[in-house]
Amino acid sequence: MLNSFIAIGRLTRDPELRYTPNNTAVASFTLAVDRSRKNAAGERETDFIPVVVWGQQAENCNTYLSKGKLVAVDGRLQIRNYEDKDGNKRTIAEIVAESVQFLSPKDGGNNEQQQTSSTHDVMTSDDDIPW
Repeated sequence: MLNSFIAIGRLTRDPELRYTPNNTAVASFTLAVDRSRKNAAGERETDFIPVVVWGQQAENCNTYLSKGKLVAVDGRLQIRNYEDKDGNKRTIAEIVAESVQFLSPKDGGNNEQQQTSSTHDVMTSDDDIPW
């Protein structure tokens, strides 16, 4: 069986770093990935994909990445179920990254100049993501 995901996109927000009870680092962020084809109205659509990164790579993402930075993510799709604070059962699809490659320049230049017009006004809240 094969479960593989590869995409290039921009972070919609700064990575969120936390630690498990056994002190393992885990970072999460949302990746905005433009679709390769235009819709019926002639516009490009964007998918917003939650990404989870573990260990030293999670700490590196937290240190070197920020909203708007371009990255390549290689990993696997994970579907998990949980119960929210109101007791409702929820399902989430996310990418567990095996590798995150930083594609934006190191100089930390102006993110607005680096962003493409299609990902410039991306969602900034996970509440806006439909899953």
